[in-house]
Amino acid sequence: MSEILVLAEHDGESVKKVTLELLTLARRFGEPAAVWLGDGAPGGRDRLAEFGAAKVYVADGDGVTDYAVTPAAEVLASLVAQASPAAVLVAATAEGKEVAGRLADAVDLTPDDAGLVAEQSIFGGAIVVQSRVRTGTPIVAVRPNAVTPEPSSGAAELTPVTVELSEAAKGARITERVAQERSERPELTEAAIVVSGGRGVGSGENFALIEKLADSLGAAVGASRAATDAGWYPHQFQVGQTGKTVSPQLYMAVGISGAIQHRAGMQTAKTIMVINKDPEAPIFELADFGVVGDLFKVVPQLTEEIAKRKG
Repeated sequence: MSEILVLAEHDGESVKKVTLELLTLARRFGEPAAVWLGDGAPGGRDRLAEFGAAKVYVADGDGVTDYAVTPAAEVLASLVAQASPAAVLVAATAEGKEVAGRLADAVDLTPDDAGLVAEQSIFGGAIVVQSRVRTGTPIVAVRPNAVTPEPSSGAAELTPVTVELSEAAKGARITERVAQERSERPELTEAAIVVSGGRGVGSGENFALIEKLADSLGAAVGASRAATDAGWYPHQFQVGQTGKTVSPQLYMAVGISGAIQHRAGMQTAKTIMVINKDPEAPIFELADFGVVGDLFKVVPQLTEEIAKRKG
C-alpha cells in the first residue's frame, strides 16, 4: 500500500484537529504517514497513532523550526524523493498553502481509475471544479472541517529524517515566538459551530449578543469584513475570502448581508442558518434555515431558549 504523507500541524505537543482530519482522509487512499517538524513528536505520537498514522517522520534537526515555511517544504520534498508517496496532504491554512506552493483549496478528495481527484471551490466560491495531477506527486491542501476525523489505530513508528537546509530556506528567520492567548471558545477554523456577526450588529458593544449566543452553543465567534473593518471585532476572527475559511457543521450568520467576499469563507458549512431583517439579503440564497427578523429580538430569545433546553 502506497504511503500518503500528512504534514502534521501542532503546537509542540498537542496535535491540531485538522491533522486528524487529514489522516482520516489519507486512509482512503493508502497508508498514512505523518510528517512532524520540530521537537515533541513522542508526545503527539499516541494521538497520531489513534487516527491511523502507520509512521511518523520526525525532522528536528538544526534550523528546521528556525525559519519560516521553507524548511517544511524542503523536508517534504526530501521525503517525496525518498519514499515516493502516492500524495502529500497539508491543511489549507495560510502556512499550509504556502508550504504546498499553490493555492489548492480542496474541499474533498476522491479516487478514480486515473488517480486522485480533488474538488475545489474557486472564484470566491462561485464555481466548483474537479482537478487531477497527471504527472508527479499530487500535493493537496485540504480545508479544515472538510472531513470528519475518525479513529483507526496505527503503529506510528517514529522515523528520524535528516535534511540539509538550502541557503534559500534560510531567507526568513523566526526571531521571536509569542504564545497566543487561549480562549475558552474553540479555535475558529476548527470549530464545529461558528456564530458570526456582521454590519447589522451595529457596534462592538453589541457583539456581546453574538458572543453570548456562541457560548450557549459551545461555538466559535466570527465576524464579517464589514464588522472587522469598522473595528467592532478583531481581524483575526474575520471570515471570508481575505480572512479565515471555515467549514463547520453549523454556521450562523447574524446581521450579515452575504457579499461574495464573506460567502467564499463559509459556504461549505454543512448547515447554514441566517438571521437578518432584510428578506432580500443575498445570504438567504445559501441558507438551510432562515429567520427574517430583528437580530436584537431574535438572538436574545434564541439564546434564552438554548439555555432552557440545556438546563
